[in-house]
Amino acid sequence: MNIILLSGGSGKRLWPISNDVRSKQFIKLFKKDDGEYESMVQRVYRQISKVNPNAKITIATSSTQVSAIRNQLGNMVSTSVEPCRRDTCPAIILACTYLRDELQVGLDETVVVCPVDPYVDDSYYEAVASLDNYVQDGKANLTLMGIEPTVPSNKYGYIIPDSCEKVSHVKEFKEKPDIDTARRYIESGALWNAGVFAFKLKYLIDIAHKMLNFADYKELFTKYELLEKISFDYAVVEKEKSVQVVRYSGAWKDVGTWNMMSEIMSENTKGNVTLDEYCKNTHVVNELEIPILCMGCKNMIVAASSDGIFVSEKERSGSMKNYVEKISTGVRYAEKSWGTFNVIDVQTNAVTIKISLDAGKKMTYHRHDFRDEVWTITSGKGVATVDGMEQQVKPGDIISIAAGCKHTIKATTDMQIIEVQVGNLITVEDKMVF
Repeated sequence: MNIILLSGGSGKRLWPISNDVRSKQFIKLFKKDDGEYESMVQRVYRQISKVNPNAKITIATSSTQVSAIRNQLGNMVSTSVEPCRRDTCPAIILACTYLRDELQVGLDETVVVCPVDPYVDDSYYEAVASLDNYVQDGKANLTLMGIEPTVPSNKYGYIIPDSCEKVSHVKEFKEKPDIDTARRYIESGALWNAGVFAFKLKYLIDIAHKMLNFADYKELFTKYELLEKISFDYAVVEKEKSVQVVRYSGAWKDVGTWNMMSEIMSENTKGNVTLDEYCKNTHVVNELEIPILCMGCKNMIVAASSDGIFVSEKERSGSMKNYVEKISTGVRYAEKSWGTFNVIDVQTNAVTIKISLDAGKKMTYHRHDFRDEVWTITSGKGVATVDGMEQQVKPGDIISIAAGCKHTIKATTDMQIIEVQVGNLITVEDKMVF
């Protein structure tokens, strides 16, 4: 069975810990039994691998998230990378074409599409694995997994089945309703639409060719922006007449806001945080090196990173998106395939960055045309290369890199580097990779 995990989003609702390149699924807030923290994507991968070790996982994502995926999962998953964002239908079409042409998946094999960020127990992925049997039975072109609602909610779309049996054909779909309407839907046996779709690969490939003329994955990639920007629900699911739904009644949470995230955090604090004895129902996440002290805080969320500081009553935290969209500071923290970087100072013509480079990893060999760089090694050992000349480096060493010089660095041990960028034009676009 092939599982496509949809990984998108711009990280607005869990700001400032999340940002445009570090969406909520990459934030390490879930404490494991060994005391280490893991992210949503790491948790999901671990759960799928435990329940269904033979499942082949592909993450459909944007180019800005690939480095974070490689940092957290290495090469354990495949990635289908969108050349531009076009909503879930084009993303799924591209991923399915990638499975067929690049991974040589057979057209009769089952594909299950899931979101990457639900908070669930193992029974959820046991239910996902069971969809393979329903798809192969061939009683419907499309098989969905519906969540049995726990409360009337206006946050989700609803699936209206023909019956209350475990598996039934779908009568219709309903958009996010008001609470009273949601209550009536639930009383009649309706399910939450959790965005889980299962089908034979051939089914989606045939639909893809009806939407756009292309020969293979490479041609589709070049024509990708021609696909209509539309959700999979609207473009495929609601138009399909042969649809069945499988009920899932286990634990399921859509962690989309700080308030909801706080409900599943194992601890009230993470990082250098002190709460006095009068604090109640308050959660604090601190990624800064300076301490945070909270006194008498009740029903509060506090989150601090190099991207900003957020303080909110929990119930209000879900309304932050419109305000965050007005804040423009640029991304100051990101995970890369080789480690992490953290912007610690920004001036008109200079930027200072703290780089953590993992042992055995190296940066791409690249150059900048409009800025000079200075590396100061603060810990660890490695090999720096500037215009083909290699140099062993250690703590205290300084490497100056003039604009136009090709450069990279490989870590022998874990390294910490302070990088100072100086120039009249400092942009992420000023980078040529070799």
